[in-house]
Amino acid sequence: MSRLVKKYMRKRNRGKKDSPKENEKAGNRQAYEMEELEKMPVSDRLAENLDILKGVLGHNSDVVFRTFRIGLADRAEAVVVYVDGMIEKKIISAEIIKPLMLESRMAGMDCQKEQLLDLVENSGITASEVKSTAFMGDVIAGVLYGDAALLIDGLGTGLAIDVKGWQTRSIEEPPSEVLVRGPREGFTETLRTNITLIRRKLRSPDLFFRDIQVGRKTNTSVTIAYINGLADSSLVAEVISRISRIDIDGILESSYLEEFIEDSPYSPFPQILHTERPDKVAAALLEGRVAILTDGTPVALVAPAPFITFMQSPEDYYERYFLSTAIRWVRYTAFVISLVLPSLYIAITTFHQEMIPTRLLISLAAAREGVPFPALVEALLMEFTFEALREAGIRLPRAVGQAVSIVGALVIGQAAIQANIVSPLMVIVVAVTGIASFMNPAFNIALTMRLLRFPMMLLAGTLGLFGVMTGILAILIHLAGLRSFGVPYMDSISPFHPGDMKDVAIRAPWWAMDRRPADISSKNRRRQSSGLKPAPPDPGGNKG
Repeated sequence: MSRLVKKYMRKRNRGKKDSPKENEKAGNRQAYEMEELEKMPVSDRLAENLDILKGVLGHNSDVVFRTFRIGLADRAEAVVVYVDGMIEKKIISAEIIKPLMLESRMAGMDCQKEQLLDLVENSGITASEVKSTAFMGDVIAGVLYGDAALLIDGLGTGLAIDVKGWQTRSIEEPPSEVLVRGPREGFTETLRTNITLIRRKLRSPDLFFRDIQVGRKTNTSVTIAYINGLADSSLVAEVISRISRIDIDGILESSYLEEFIEDSPYSPFPQILHTERPDKVAAALLEGRVAILTDGTPVALVAPAPFITFMQSPEDYYERYFLSTAIRWVRYTAFVISLVLPSLYIAITTFHQEMIPTRLLISLAAAREGVPFPALVEALLMEFTFEALREAGIRLPRAVGQAVSIVGALVIGQAAIQANIVSPLMVIVVAVTGIASFMNPAFNIALTMRLLRFPMMLLAGTLGLFGVMTGILAILIHLAGLRSFGVPYMDSISPFHPGDMKDVAIRAPWWAMDRRPADISSKNRRRQSSGLKPAPPDPGGNKG
């Protein structure tokens, strides 16, 4: 053990003398050192352990080394190591240092050297969670994650004590997924809080959480959630396999994982659903899907996610089913409008004027009189301006962002009309298209429509309606070939499952949706008993 410590310190000292030209070699040495630490056992000599910890963590101003003596007969020396700001100091004082220094002496506790670990772990420390470890790498990882490490002279085992106490954001409604009716809570940046929010909704022993550490430098905790017996074991294994193979320096947000694990990385369409709502994740788990929670971000990932998933809102299931069906059809219509309305306007006004009624054609001609640009340039100019205003409204402070976007659109639109740069109808088309794009429940699918709108306009401006139809067919062919974790992207439509149409074309009442999606959960498709349709009481006194 002492040879390993000396070897480690010699490498560290040599690293300090390296010239700038040897940065790459120094980086390789650092990686080798960390690998060595993961396999290095905890020494039974406290001085050697302190040399390693101070060599790795001692240059940080927020790392605290608190040495003291345990109040037993032999007065063994000990040290508590923690990161200031990530722990609760009251817990360290009241549940670690005070019991070991004072209360053990007052109680007259004594033991042999070989019994010291059991006495400290099971009778001395009063913290709720204590784990023993035999490797220095685990000790350092625990300290960096908010645990307190306790090392005692004469023991070749370290103790990692859960004393986490950093500042967290309170639970509030996600601003990007606001509902009129539904829960008002959303995920936070703390992983354990997010797990608790899901556990509160799914109080089942079949709800499983699997933890994976991702990122060589960040060691980000990623948790996979699923319901055993509903989620296919092959799907769970595939999700774990895709995440486990990720080898990167750091994971700072769940979007890092999304780009590493999706099926078709070159597709503009999202293949994994992301949400900040615990109720949405719970509903997905009940359908047999898998959720991926990442520490440090409130955005959870849900897979598999076919196309229809991005068109469904949680509020569809909190309102009456016939109202939700009507709103869903409005949403489908708005989805099509956001993609093809500018293209149709360009194609018809440029190549197919005969399709326009005469009186409307005369009005269009009068409105476009004096406009120097063709319809394609006019549409591209207005769409680019609208997108710029939308982005500016998002990036500006909330107090002024909305006002700037609204006032900017009104002023620029009116000024462009008066200057004969664009026609009034084009401003209406762009405004309707923008409003339609806001009706998509999923922000990432709305971004996809905003992106595809521009090539569709180029096709319409060069090939007319033939170009529009070609673009639509290309998109449909692409969608038919996509998959999300092996599930067809157009699931329920292609391949066609008549039973799944209860939650696609319409939103059927809950008593009629008795089965889960066919391609998502093949283990246990029935979600409720049959014969739950309500009925008025029998006039004879029997309940129907």
